[in-house]
Amino acid sequence: MKTLNYETLNEIGYDGYLLKDAPERVLQFGEGNFLRAFVDYFIDMLNEKTGFNSKVVLCQPIAPGLADKINEQEGLYTLYLRGFQDGAKVNKKRIISCVTRCLNPYNDFEEVLKCAENPDLRYITCNTTEAGIAYDPSCRFTDVPASSYPGKLTQFLYRRFQTFGSETGKGFVILSCELIDNNGKELEKCVLQYAAQWELGDDFMNWIREENLFCSTLVDRIVTGYPRSEADSINEENGYIDNLIDTGEIFGFWVIEGPKSLKEELPFEKAGLPVLITDDHKPYKQRKVRILNGAHTSFVLGAYLAGQDIVRDCMNDEVICGFMNKTIYDEIIPTLTLPKEELEEFAASVTERFKNPFIDHALLSISLNSTSKWKARVMPSLKGYLEKTGTLPKCITASFAFYLAFYRGQELKEDGFHAVRGNDEYIINDDRAVLEFFNAHKQDDAVSLTHAVCTNTDFWGEDLSKLPGFEESVAQTLKAIEENGTYEVMKACLA
Repeated sequence: MKTLNYETLNEIGYDGYLLKDAPERVLQFGEGNFLRAFVDYFIDMLNEKTGFNSKVVLCQPIAPGLADKINEQEGLYTLYLRGFQDGAKVNKKRIISCVTRCLNPYNDFEEVLKCAENPDLRYITCNTTEAGIAYDPSCRFTDVPASSYPGKLTQFLYRRFQTFGSETGKGFVILSCELIDNNGKELEKCVLQYAAQWELGDDFMNWIREENLFCSTLVDRIVTGYPRSEADSINEENGYIDNLIDTGEIFGFWVIEGPKSLKEELPFEKAGLPVLITDDHKPYKQRKVRILNGAHTSFVLGAYLAGQDIVRDCMNDEVICGFMNKTIYDEIIPTLTLPKEELEEFAASVTERFKNPFIDHALLSISLNSTSKWKARVMPSLKGYLEKTGTLPKCITASFAFYLAFYRGQELKEDGFHAVRGNDEYIINDDRAVLEFFNAHKQDDAVSLTHAVCTNTDFWGEDLSKLPGFEESVAQTLKAIEENGTYEVMKACLA
């Protein structure tokens, strides 16, 4: 079989949608699985549905990357979006053709900077991981390239400014996809810091502010990447070798914070795509973190101790799934600000996503860093519910007891805090200070452990024992877990 490219597709008589020639209107920092299954998928759909007529040039953000493979395949790759949708199993295949090439700035940064001279270029997208948007004062303007992503972007924007001056309309719409709060604004802040540090001039800094739109965005899709165990059979079925096969869940949602005029420029709505352009992305981020992530964090530790290993299997257990749904619908949704109908629709999609037959999502992998996760994802719902109703949310309170029971390890080693579930050993992974704390309290009884954890302000940023009745209720629930197990506690919450 031949490697995937346009000639190969012509030879096998491929008759699906392809866009071979179009101007490069998008520069993307990041060539990994996520952006190719998310942003590039949406752009490819825009091209087909609305005549957006845009190609994407990729730039790998770190030295090791996929540039050679992408260029060998002329930017083409096969994407599979799989899961449950409206109660049915779905497996959608699409060849993505919006990518032209991938540049390696560590081999030829000048080629990247030349893209800034392209008058058609209008959009910059990026996902350089949570650590990518960071200001490193050791970066210099003369570095080839700057080591930080914001440093590279500043160099790129300066070349644009040098080429077109302050000409109106030659700035960029910059869509940041990193998983940090206010990602677009944080990126803009870093760029302006570099412009000041490198003394690139007031005119340039004013141009950054006035001609460029740094959009904060929320991204939501689980991307499972290259399907190593299935790749050979997929290639055999397709009749070509694709070294860049990408897979993800069918669900996808992108919220972009920007002015209404952006809806005309980026006609996602016209294409019927799940992309929302709004003046405030925060309620949608809160919805995702509280419902999707909060649901995970609320039930997985208890479900693991009850003998489950995979999220999908939990959804087939009436008690565990019931506990999760009661947490979401009765205790989390009432604390959120979006319309109830929207929240419940999103919640229903969460259950379908967790049932995905193509993803074996291990509970232990979700358990990583559960202390900070509980603080960020669940604690706001606990406090919001208490403030709104004056009572403790039963399931959320129980989830804190599940967390304490899960973190009752026996031996602290280099690779984590070792604990036991029945006849199995599992490893608790968290910040070392967290593990050392629990190791120091491993002999505590339920009441003492609950008090120690609730009053640890380093964990929560406040003293949780001050929440009326919380410490006492958690200690009681932890005793019930010791006597009857987490499964029976979940059952009691549903009674």
